[in-house]
Amino acid sequence: MNDTYVKLAQREGYRARAAYKLKEIDEQFGLIKPGNVVVDLGCAPGAWSQYLRRRMSPTGAAAGTLNGTIIGLDLLDMVPVEGVTFIQGDFREADVLAQLEETLQGRVVDVVVSDMAPNLSGIASNDAMRIAHLIELAVEFAQKHLKDDGALVVKLFHGGGYSELVNLFKGTFHLVKPIKPKASRDKSSETFLVGVGVKSRVLSNP
Repeated sequence: MNDTYVKLAQREGYRARAAYKLKEIDEQFGLIKPGNVVVDLGCAPGAWSQYLRRRMSPTGAAAGTLNGTIIGLDLLDMVPVEGVTFIQGDFREADVLAQLEETLQGRVVDVVVSDMAPNLSGIASNDAMRIAHLIELAVEFAQKHLKDDGALVVKLFHGGGYSELVNLFKGTFHLVKPIKPKASRDKSSETFLVGVGVKSRVLSNP
């Protein structure tokens, strides 16, 4: 409760301090713009969706007019965020991905943000594989749906498989930058990768 970002989140009406991680990433790279189509993977409890919603409001408001489209997806339920279309399901399941694609109705996506993380077992090799799988799915989704100069932001952890995931990003995007936002706890091994400009595509199934 003494955490600066926890207090700030409470004061500004965000559901979690994580909102400030995305805010810092967005401010550094200029990713989110009014009118965008944005997909928020692993959106519960909703702090990133809240930030996106305010960022894409003409007045920065948490309610009222929204200039753009935000689609959130999570295995967990989420209290609604005004203006955000929420899909509950497991991103690893083909039918859930199909539902997400159906919701997009063929529109290209400007930005995909992913705060997804699996339930960790404590067994390093197993956890690294689970994390890598989620990131690979997010990259594949981005390859199919991002516009040419679109961006993907994912959370990952330093440890086993980190360099392989960085290489995956470098093979997929023209610009790749790691960032550890100030709102990320010092003791945490979490970091974020930003990829901008798709150079490697995955064709959608006919």
